[in-house]
Amino acid sequence: MSEKRHRAITLLSLGHACVDVYQGAVAALVPYFVAERAYSYAAASGVVLAASLLSSVVQPLFGALTDRWAMPWLLPLSALTGGIGVALSGVTDSYALTLAVVAVSGIGVAAYHPEAARAARDAAHGSHTAMGWFSLGGNVGFALAPPLVAVVVATGGLGASPLLVVPAVVGAALCAAAVRSAGRRDGGGGRGVSVGSDDWASFLRLSGAIVCRSIVFVGLSAFVSLYVRQRTGGADVAGTVALCVLYAGGAVGTVAGGRLADRYGRLAVVRHAYVLTVLAVAGVVLVPGQAVYLFVALTSAGLYVPFSLHVTLGQDYLPRRVGTASGVTLGLTVSVGGLAAPVIGALADAASLRTALATLIVLPALGRLLLCGLREPEVPGRAAPASGSSGRRPRAASA
Repeated sequence: MSEKRHRAITLLSLGHACVDVYQGAVAALVPYFVAERAYSYAAASGVVLAASLLSSVVQPLFGALTDRWAMPWLLPLSALTGGIGVALSGVTDSYALTLAVVAVSGIGVAAYHPEAARAARDAAHGSHTAMGWFSLGGNVGFALAPPLVAVVVATGGLGASPLLVVPAVVGAALCAAAVRSAGRRDGGGGRGVSVGSDDWASFLRLSGAIVCRSIVFVGLSAFVSLYVRQRTGGADVAGTVALCVLYAGGAVGTVAGGRLADRYGRLAVVRHAYVLTVLAVAGVVLVPGQAVYLFVALTSAGLYVPFSLHVTLGQDYLPRRVGTASGVTLGLTVSVGGLAAPVIGALADAASLRTALATLIVLPALGRLLLCGLREPEVPGRAAPASGSSGRRPRAASA
């Protein structure tokens, strides 16, 4: 990549981290809502649902809008909107207002991702490694949310929540700089017609596989901490370590996925990652003792390696609707995973936590079946390996 495009990816990745702080911040605020406002668990979960579900579901709508019109100005605006909603959530004086401002934050996050993914695609210029760095920014932001909330709210109470707007201000500045660095045109005009034809059948199969991945990730995020404590007989710290291992894999796996894809091809890497996830989740459920941490780490790798590759594959399967593809792969499919979490919890109540988590072994296997027969999208100016090829593919051209 040229220095100009490298700078744009760096800025977009940092901006992505600032915005995705607000994806994790709402859940991190829940204990403080319960403690200071005496919210019931149901009321607290309603706050999380208002942010996460709305954010995920409306992303395809914003994607469709960005397919029709160039909206680079949406990046800094949506960053600010996401932050302002969370910042106000601690100073609102009613539950309804809290839901409203958190929903506004969710809309801001939703508006950001399709246009940001398009901008990152443009800046990456075919480099999967570059897209991996962009996705890494979001994972880092999500992971930083709990300590950030703890520093601000645990010391100053919910009344200090306006300080949480700081990452949004920084993110808006970074996004504006990224737009200038990439040299994109001003919004307001229509977008040019992209080259290529949309392959909806392949896109829908890919989306089904992503849903399977999402359910596994959400299910483990919700229950792996409790499960590891049961399996190891450890205290709270044992479960916390397991959750940290699961999330920490995002830092390594996302970037590794991009590098591997540049070398071996996206579909080959994604398919192998799903197979690894089947074996790793089985290890988490079945292997006793401290070895469970190893299998949690392997599960994290299997889940995160294909993360950015899902996005670029979806964009290339729908080259005329890149924004829509980004909104579905980054948003809608994730919300389905969130909706499945209560089902997993209900099964754990009815049977056991181990039984509930055992059902997750099937999902990456189903996702791998959905990936069978898919071909690498044909992208003008980029060589593609034959379907099912596991050999090396030519590196994407540099800008």
